[in-house]
Amino acid sequence: MEVTTDSNAYDDKPGEGFSTIMLHHGHKLDTDNRARAVPIFQTTSFEFKSAKHGGSLFELSELGPIYTRIMNPTTHVLEYKMAKLEGAPCLAHGDCDNAATLPNALAVASGQSAQMHALMTFMQAGDNFITTAELYGGTYTQFAYSFKQIGIDARFVNVSDIEQIKSLIDDNTKAIYIETLANPSGTIPDFDAIKAVAKEAKIPIVCDNTFGMGGYACRPLAFGADIVVESATKWIGGHGTSVGGIIVDGSSFDWLTTNTDGSFKFPLIAGPQASYHGAVFAEHPIFGVKATNTVFILLARVKTLRDMGGCISPFNAWQLIQGIETLSLRCKAHSENANALALWLSTHPSVKDGSVLHPSLSSHPSHENALKYFRSDCFGSVFCFEVKGVDADEEKARGISFISNLKMCANLANVGDSRTLVIHPASTTHQQLNIEQQASAGVRPASVRVSVGYEVLDDIKADFEQALAAFVETESCQAFPVRSIS
Repeated sequence: MEVTTDSNAYDDKPGEGFSTIMLHHGHKLDTDNRARAVPIFQTTSFEFKSAKHGGSLFELSELGPIYTRIMNPTTHVLEYKMAKLEGAPCLAHGDCDNAATLPNALAVASGQSAQMHALMTFMQAGDNFITTAELYGGTYTQFAYSFKQIGIDARFVNVSDIEQIKSLIDDNTKAIYIETLANPSGTIPDFDAIKAVAKEAKIPIVCDNTFGMGGYACRPLAFGADIVVESATKWIGGHGTSVGGIIVDGSSFDWLTTNTDGSFKFPLIAGPQASYHGAVFAEHPIFGVKATNTVFILLARVKTLRDMGGCISPFNAWQLIQGIETLSLRCKAHSENANALALWLSTHPSVKDGSVLHPSLSSHPSHENALKYFRSDCFGSVFCFEVKGVDADEEKARGISFISNLKMCANLANVGDSRTLVIHPASTTHQQLNIEQQASAGVRPASVRVSVGYEVLDDIKADFEQALAAFVETESCQAFPVRSIS
């Protein structure tokens, strides 16, 4: 299968190839020890040079690490790398000297933490945002229930219905939140169409790019997203060892946008910061909107993260950096296996016709968007399928039997691991959703979700083959029971 993308978002610039960035960017050698590998600064806090130095750091007139909840040199390397890999302009990065500036990205404790910290940086009680109904289960419950508790209303839509999105926007709408690739349906939004809506409404697009593989498979910032959030636990780390999340500021949204009455539409960013004695960071000579426009990510760090506290440990940040150093190699291998496995299953006699939902297949509703917005031949490595049965109950039972009979592939609640993983979403990741909510999220009662690893493809197929055959053998034994003679 030969596919192409319309975008040049994945063309390597001289000296800035994806693999070059993931290996070299963001780590400035310290002058004292000159460690080539990134050191782990496993410390809670950093000593001040003097009382004056400490005061300057706290008022942000001088930069440098204070406390690991907010800043840590190990974590900064992860942040510098991810900002660049996602395609942020990084105008203030310079030579990645933390005493002079801060990254265009912020690393936090988890993907859930990333989306919470990002939205709470510019939203407050009374605000609302538009989001897709086809969300990851944990994201759905956070938006529908936890955000509701603090007065922020999530309005769920069919992300492919542009008119529905428009109809739900009002004066208090502060963002459109989408996912690069829906989990588990594989729906890919039309970024161009959604950007046109967001531009007219003067609101940012926040995009969960977890399934975009850290910018390798998809770079939403190149197609109109203003902020990227993602779970680093998945492909970025890649080995199932460490939980983490990333926020990346595309520096593309004008936070000084005003309402018709002239008031700021985003006062939490554009207005005076009460916790900094009324300072207006939106006009800062380095971070301000008219300078590097990194005021959003600055406030996400020094206000939201400072107060909410969902920080990442330096050791986990270091583990994720190790994952980044092989990211492009792994993502290519994941994608090749996923494309081939989806195609193989789509014609397998034990698999329900039309049930394999992977954007690499021309039958998938988002196939054209995949060609338009994703790197060539990289469509994510997660998809769903259903095992064939005489009715819905048997299909569900056979799917669960398939999972139980796998020998090599692991049954667990994660994706993006080096190994192939399977799960039954309706009874696990999306269990808290009712039947209607599951259907809106693209979860069918019999769906089996696969996160394809990079084992030898024939070995994955062999494990699937024997598991698909296992329920047939079991049913044969039940049909012809062996009776003892007494």
